Amino acid sequence: MTGYTFEATLYAWDARTDTWIFADVPFDVADEIEDAQHGPRRGFGAVKVEVTIGATTWRTSIFPSKERRTFVLPVKRAVLTAESLAPGDTPRFTLTPLT
Repeated sequence: MTGYTFEATLYAWDARTDTWIFADVPFDVADEIEDAQHGPRRGFGAVKVEVTIGATTWRTSIFPSKERRTFVLPVKRAVLTAESLAPGDTPRFTLTPLT
C-alpha cells in the first residue's frame, strides 16, 4: 500500500493531557486509507500503520474519530523525546498502512 507524507500539528488528548499526544491524519489521506480498506477491521475501526518522524520509525494504529472526522494518530512519548517534539509542533509524518 502507498505511503503518505504530510505535516500535522501535535495535540494533547483532552481527557489525559499527561500521557496521550495525537495528530490528525489529513482528510484526503484519511479518505484514501478508508477507501483502500478491505475485510474486517481491528477493534474500534483501527488501521495498523508504520510511521516515521525524522529519524524515528514505529508501528501503531490510527483510529477513526467521529469528533475530529478523520483518523487520529497516537504519537508515543519516546518519539516526542527522540525528535524533541511537544504539543503545538507540526512535524512531517510519513505514514504507511500495513496489511
